[in-house]
Amino acid sequence: MRVKHAFLTLWAALVTLPLLWALMSSFKTDAEIFDSPWTPPASPRFDNWSRAWEQASIGQYLFNTLIVVGGALALTMLLGALTAYCLARYEFPGNRFLYYTLIAGMLFPVFLALVPLFFVVDNLGMLGTYHGLILVYAAYALPFTVFFLHGFFRSLPGAVAEAAFIDGASHAGVFFRVMLPMARPGMVSVGIFNFLGLWNQYLLPKVLNPDPDHYVLAQGLAELAVSQGYRSDWSGLFAGLIIAILPVLLAYVFFQRQIRAGLTSGALK
Repeated sequence: MRVKHAFLTLWAALVTLPLLWALMSSFKTDAEIFDSPWTPPASPRFDNWSRAWEQASIGQYLFNTLIVVGGALALTMLLGALTAYCLARYEFPGNRFLYYTLIAGMLFPVFLALVPLFFVVDNLGMLGTYHGLILVYAAYALPFTVFFLHGFFRSLPGAVAEAAFIDGASHAGVFFRVMLPMARPGMVSVGIFNFLGLWNQYLLPKVLNPDPDHYVLAQGLAELAVSQGYRSDWSGLFAGLIIAILPVLLAYVFFQRQIRAGLTSGALK
């Protein structure tokens, strides 16, 4: 037990200390970052954050990311829940084939599809657009969403759905008013996982989003690292990194109980 606690403490330190150091560096001057990297700033420099937000366009990148990830997450959760529910609750020819075809998408390396995907998106006139990136993000996250939710819908009691049908509910009514609320722990858990994965996505937007005005945060941070490195504006770079990390940290802090509840519910059922 002591060995396990020591290992967990070491792991927590390895994860949290770099974040705390980056946060502390975002309030320093460039000279303080190099001269005294492990000490707190003599006077917090909040202008580093404003400089990263305005001059480095982190605010615009954040807005673009919220549009793309928010749209993709809504589309993925709707389509994923509908697909998983149909595959889990209805028997029809080809059910298993469709399910395993979707699951096989999780095993396919995305970089192998980048070239044909680029030409498909370009031919559709959606290269460098919000809706083009939203559709690609949704397709990228759909297999995992179906896989995750399939087990939840299979574990839900069929008697509840049958009672709803007897009361005159339609198939859509049973799904949206009965089964979907019962699968809420799984929906929240997979929603958080998808949010984290799509928020940190870099390869897809790098290839499919060449317009600088539509850059997402991952692209913006790469550009910021290059530009601020040449300018030796390391404090602005750290501020931009913290701004990009904060939404992910807040999402986990506020929804960590729902994530654990969803994972435990799926394991127990």
